[in-house]
Amino acid sequence: MTPVELAEVLGEPPVPEGTWEGEAGYVSAAALRRRVPAEELAGRVRELDGVSLVEVRPDGFLRIVVSEPGELAEGVGPVDLPEPSWPDFPRTWENPGFVVRYAHARARAVLRWARELGVPSEGFRGELLDGPYDRRVLRVLAELPGRMVSREPGWETYLVRLALAYHDAHEHAPAVPVGDEAPGPVHTARVRLAEAVTGVLPGPERL
Repeated sequence: MTPVELAEVLGEPPVPEGTWEGEAGYVSAAALRRRVPAEELAGRVRELDGVSLVEVRPDGFLRIVVSEPGELAEGVGPVDLPEPSWPDFPRTWENPGFVVRYAHARARAVLRWARELGVPSEGFRGELLDGPYDRRVLRVLAELPGRMVSREPGWETYLVRLALAYHDAHEHAPAVPVGDEAPGPVHTARVRLAEAVTGVLPGPERL
């Protein structure tokens, strides 16, 4: 279940809630904004495959938990975001431009290495993106639909947060086999996550 699919029922993208390390939750004020009975809208959401919990909070917001948040990596396509006017140098972690562009270049490198190492491009299984580092990237990507329709999307902060989450995932949750490890389904899933990141972060093929 993806935020885009939820938006088709809610009428607007939901907002991801929490860290997602334990469960992947969203909140939505759609019932209030659309003036639809909250229980009625909650009932429609409960019918969706991949939704494990829907609660109507006292404030009228819906709280939605999805069972396989990794599915959203399959639905993130290239987006044309305005690149902030960050300088190219210094190429240090203090420069947000370097942080973002380096994350893009790292994700692009993963796509090249995956082809060279024989990681299958087919057979994506979103449920395998269940580790804490994968989930941190997913949590930031889940904000994308809502920010795309926001009047104040805050792209500079968003891009840096996504880049930092991806740097951690790149280092701690490898998308390609290490040593004598054989390519497996988890690598296919993480390569797809890297591809999603390249479609959002601006940057060069190599840095």
